[in-house]
This record gives sequence, structure tokens and C-alpha cells, in this order.
Amino acid sequence: MDEADARTGHVVVIGGGISGLAAAHRLLAGGVRVTVLETSDRLGGKLRAGEIAGVPVDLGAESMLARRPEAVELANEVGLSGRLQPPATATASLWTRGRLRPMPTGHVMGVPGDLAPLAASGVVSAEGLARIEEDARLPRTEVGEDVAVGDYIAARLGREVVDRLVEPLLGGVYAGDAYRISMRAAVPQLFEAARTHRSLTEGVRAVQAEAARQQRTGPVFMGIDGGVGRLPLAVADAVRAAGGRILFRSPARALNRTTVGGWQVLVGDRLIEADAVVLAAPAGDAARLLATESPAAAAGLATVEYASMALVTMAFRAADLAGMPDGSGFLVPPVDGRTIKASTFSSRKWGWLTDGEGADPGLFVLRTSIGRFGEEAALRRDDADLVQVSLEDLREAVGLTARPVATRVTRWESGLPQYPVGHLARVAGIRDHLAKLPGLRVCGAAYDGVGIPACIASARTAADALLGGLRR
Repeated sequence: MDEADARTGHVVVIGGGISGLAAAHRLLAGGVRVTVLETSDRLGGKLRAGEIAGVPVDLGAESMLARRPEAVELANEVGLSGRLQPPATATASLWTRGRLRPMPTGHVMGVPGDLAPLAASGVVSAEGLARIEEDARLPRTEVGEDVAVGDYIAARLGREVVDRLVEPLLGGVYAGDAYRISMRAAVPQLFEAARTHRSLTEGVRAVQAEAARQQRTGPVFMGIDGGVGRLPLAVADAVRAAGGRILFRSPARALNRTTVGGWQVLVGDRLIEADAVVLAAPAGDAARLLATESPAAAAGLATVEYASMALVTMAFRAADLAGMPDGSGFLVPPVDGRTIKASTFSSRKWGWLTDGEGADPGLFVLRTSIGRFGEEAALRRDDADLVQVSLEDLREAVGLTARPVATRVTRWESGLPQYPVGHLARVAGIRDHLAKLPGLRVCGAAYDGVGIPACIASARTAADALLGGLRR
């Protein structure tokens, strides 16, 4: 048993990803004792700092949404304010219909408010453009309580917009299928526009006008010098400095309520006593741990599906890639039948890769991503094959013929939770069941958003709820 402490209480956080660490950081600021349990031998979850050819890189997520404040706030709180950097270029392309084409401007998650940039890009055919114009004449398409992003947009604008614009953009966030993903959960501003406007393009223009009215300035995304993977490490340092404990290779095997209203967490062959618990683990692990105390919540969590993917990071001699196109990289619509779904020209996108600490201006780093929900057969290939198929697609897309001087394949098995139609109702049901268990909260990518700021917000909400209960 853990010894008592002079603080208000003891909270066990299960999971050492960014959600669990952010929850621990918030709890410690609230004056409680905290123990973080991490199953593996590293922290950060899907944020992972690494290196290739001696250059620091991200081997997981590489940027965070800056228009939401939570991630930037946390980075500032843990001493990373001087390392925050926006992308050096935000210009991206689509590899579709035989060549790289400029990403059209004036859209919301691929849905155009202005047809002129879309027409100029050549991403959509003349027939596709004509179909979009029918939106202004069609009767309202009802969305009910929720609807799949792809289904609704296809009904309004035609499948071509979905297949060549919405799919690659949405897939970059969820590695999912636009025809399954909930519009209410994934693109709430479009869902609201669909509810309040007969025409979708009219609704998109209203969304854009509101954004302009709010005068949102500054970069949309932000990175960190040395990689976003530094964020969880800095948060962990802050947690330790505040007196928190972080235990590695410590999977929670069981979770049970005590007769006095607290919790017992079985770790290995010992019990850790806690006044409260934050479950910041993937949905499947959370379901297993909740099976005894809340079978109904566990059943809901067990239905959460995940997509697997792989990132192929490659370093080339910069002189060998002198003819690479400008921009930060490109996305690939699934309809084009390629293996890679995107490529990021990391050395173009992040200035710290050429002039930051540990940088090598003689190298050019890029990466590709492979794997979508339901289309993960390619991930059964070995690492060498994934490198080779990436090089073949890159040769066809941008004419790259050079061989890399170093490669690294990072596999994310069950890495991204899927948000199908009804996701928000399912999450609400899970939380309704868990409300019957005082002193327990869940947080993470499976609930309120997969982005870094959303995960941090989820963690803060869970921590604040538990702090309120402990104070009472």
C-alpha cells in the first residue's frame, strides 16, 4: 500500500501519453499527489521524438493546432515557449489525376466556398464542378442527429469533391473513411452549417465569414524545435519537479472500488491505493479495466475501432533532391489507388531541420504515411518493402530517383481512434455510466478529438472534475 501524504489526496493516472501527462500536470497544480502508470518504457503515446542520420525528427505526430489554445498553453507552462515554431511553408499539393496539383484555397475541410480556386487547381473535373453548382438548386438535405461526412457532402456536391478533396484531408487526421466518419464529431462547423443552411456552399461561406469576423490571426499550426515529441517529455519533467511519480513498465491489471469509496489499482503483484483515478489509456485497455465496475461503459468502449498506420522517414543528401517541388508536401486521395496516403517534405516544412539544434543542412528529410482504416494490408509488408513502395510512389509523384542515406519505419498499431456516425452519443453514454463511479474520469483521443489540443482539453476536464470532488 502507498503511504499517506500531506496533500489533499492521491490520484493514479493510467496512461503516460500526452493526455495522461497533461492530466497529471493539472492535478499536481491543484495540490494532490499523483502517480502515473505507463505500460511501456517510454512516454508520449503517439508523440515520439527520435532521430535519423543524427538529425532530430518526429516519429509520430509532427504539429499541433495553434488556433486552439491548449497545446500552446501547455508548451509555455513547461518551458517550451522559446522552441515553438510555425511551419516555414504552408503550401501543400494533392497528387491526383496524374500529377501534383495545388491544394485549392477557400475551403473548409475540402468543401469549397468559392469554385474559382478549385477550378484553377484541376483537382475536380468539369463534370465535378458542374455537379457542385447543383447544390444551390437542391432542396435541403436533412442531417438528423448525425450524418457521415462523405454521405452528406456527396449528396450536396457530388462524390468527386469527397473522393479527391475531403477524403485526403480528413484522412490526414483520422486515417479513416469519410463515408463512415461522423460530421458532427469530426467537422462540427460543417454540421452546424448543414443544419442552418439549405445550401452547403452557402453554409461554408457563412463559416468563413464568421472566422473572418473573429479576426483569427497567427499560424494555424505550430511545431516545436526538435519535434513535437519533446512536449510530453517536458511535461513529464514538470510532473516530476512538482513531486509526481512516473512508473514505467507498470501496466494496470485491475481496477476496483474500495469499501471506503476509493480505488485500488493492481500493478504487477501489488496494489496501489488511490482516492481517484484518471483513465488515459486507449479505449480497449479502458474497457478491460472497467469490466468489473462498469460493464455498460466497458461495452461501449469495446466498440471503439482504431486505424493502424506506418510512417516512413527518410534522409537524403540535399544535393540529390535539388529538383524537388516547392511546398510542404502532398496528400493522396484514396481513389487514386496509391500506397502512400501523404508525404511531408519535413526539411521544407520545419526550419529547425536545417538551422536548429542538431540540424544538418546537407540532409533533406521527408516522410510518407501508409495505412488507412479498413485498408491496412500494406502494413503487413516488412520495413524494407514499405521504404521501397514509398520510393516508387515518390518517383512517380515528384520524380525522385535518389536513394536515401538513412531510413526509419515507425508502426502505429491501432494508433488512431475512429469517429463513426453516432460517436458523440456513444461517448455521452459511456460518461453517463461512469458518472455512477465517483472518483473516476476518462480522457484521451477516443472521446473528444484526436488532435493534441483536444487531448489536453480532455485531460484538463477530467482533472478539474476530480479536483472538485477531492476538495469536497
